Formats: sequence, structure tokens, C-alpha cells
Amino acid sequence: MRDWQVGLLERATGATLGTWNARVREAGLADEAALRNWLRQRGVTGYAQMLLVHERFGYPEFFTRTGEELIEGQYADRPALRPLFDTVIARLPEVGDEVTVQARKMYVSLLTPRRTFAVVAADTKSRVDIGLRLADPVDNRLLPAGNRWSGAMTARFPLTDVGDVDEVVRWLRQAYRDNE
Repeated sequence: MRDWQVGLLERATGATLGTWNARVREAGLADEAALRNWLRQRGVTGYAQMLLVHERFGYPEFFTRTGEELIEGQYADRPALRPLFDTVIARLPEVGDEVTVQARKMYVSLLTPRRTFAVVAADTKSRVDIGLRLADPVDNRLLPAGNRWSGAMTARFPLTDVGDVDEVVRWLRQAYRDNE
């Protein structure tokens, strides 16, 4: 995720992470709120801003763990669900040309080159929820996503059986296309 954020910062501002870190040091800001305000005034927001705040004040523990360590933590107390996750991830080449997988502390994000189009989360001990960002989420198998996942997902598919992965892949393809 850090590498993705570095790329985002550089594309958005035209300056490298090293250049921004030097600017932040030179500004001599003492707290996070002051740094965020200073960055906002310079047009640095969102993930790029979060990156520079972490660079200055330190990364949270979960940020320094590997993707596999984060995923292992998600499924540690629900090992029966790990094959569902692994099957979905293995099928991602069927979904789109450029799917980026980002492990987070509580879920895994799936991104097009433009933005997040889906999330995979072991929300209960009996199912894996596939959150989908769909332009038109109308289907009797899809449920409302609610405000989970920052409200970015419009629907969710409750996955409880590997036999349903074909249907999940179909929805993931649609979400990928909707977010290219």
C-alpha cells in the first residue's frame, strides 16, 4: 500500500517522496493537525496526505506488516473461510487486466488503476462478504453494503460456499468495468 501511495503522491504533485519529506522537515510543523493543514494548503489530500503524515510521525503497526501477515490475522479465528478468500483471489485474472490487491487490517481492497472496485472481508465466522462498487446494484443475491468500507461499496455478496465463486467473479467483472 505504501508503494501505491508513493506513486499517487508523485503523480498528483510531480514531486518525489524524498522531496516532500524534505519540505515537511523544513516546515518544522510540530503536530499532525498542523501538518495536515499545511499539506491541504498545498493540494495534498487523501492517501498522499496520509503517507506524508505517517512519514513524519510514524506508521501504525498494521502498516508495517506484510500483506500475508494482515490476511493471516483476518482469518486466524476463522480458518474455514480462508479457502473462500484464496479462491476469489486466484480468480482475479478473470476479472480485469490490472487488478491491484491491497491487504488492510480488517479487509482486502481490490483496485482498478483508477480506484477501489471491491473489497473482500471475513466479516463473520460463517461468511466472507464481497463488497462491490457497482453503478447499478440490482439483483436478488446482492445485499445493501450499508456504511461499511467507508461507504464506497454499493452492494455486497455474502459468500459462504466455494460453489458461488463463479457468481462472485461475474459481479467482480462488472464492478471492475464500472470503475475503470
